[in-house]
Amino acid sequence: MAHLTVSNISKSFAGLPVLVEQSLEVQEGEFVALLGPSGCGKSTLLQIINGLVSADSGRVVLDGKDITGRTGSGRGMVFQGSDLFPWRTALENVAFGLEVMGVSKAERTRRAMHYLHMVGLDGAADKWPHQLSGGMQQRVGIARAFCIQPSLLLMDEPFGALDVQTRDILQDELVRIWEAERKMVLFVTHGIEEALYLADRILVFSKRPAHVLKEITVPFERPRREDMKLAPEFLELRREISDLLRHDIKA
Repeated sequence: MAHLTVSNISKSFAGLPVLVEQSLEVQEGEFVALLGPSGCGKSTLLQIINGLVSADSGRVVLDGKDITGRTGSGRGMVFQGSDLFPWRTALENVAFGLEVMGVSKAERTRRAMHYLHMVGLDGAADKWPHQLSGGMQQRVGIARAFCIQPSLLLMDEPFGALDVQTRDILQDELVRIWEAERKMVLFVTHGIEEALYLADRILVFSKRPAHVLKEITVPFERPRREDMKLAPEFLELRREISDLLRHDIKA
């Protein structure tokens, strides 16, 4: 079974600690949100897990393999910006990871078209990134991450730069795709409502240097629907998390 274990990760920049002995686990098919104030170290932790930033100490183990400091190896990444290659079409961007893996052109085209269909962009396969809206570009980024069929999907505030309406639509799109193909997901956000709507479990991080203030198992059943955001239980849990973060910032 797919399983991620992060053990005692520490990281400092210019002598200032950002993460101090942080540990977490994610089980197969689990959607975990890392929620906390901007600059607290959530994205740094995600980049360490993805091998893009080296840790000062600690280990990252995915599916029984030590991947500390290594890129690739069963991980897909979606950034805040779509991070598409401007010289590649939408289809070619989605297929890029498969190309690097040595998958044949026919197979990577087939799989890339499948994931473009899943994000509702069948008709945009031959369009260049500059011809796509911000929301469409993020759809391409999500399709690219799913296309390599990783066991772990890392998402670093992927909807943070979008307008509210587009963000809500893409949250629903992500839930729909994830429910069809359950992956382990680590989703970085500073949006309480977003974390509650998407995640199975939330790790609420403190201000820097980050530590987990509270771990919350989200009690709402799936499939999730937009009207759940108005439910008294949802609003009460949102208020509880907001108070927790506000108290930590003031402390």
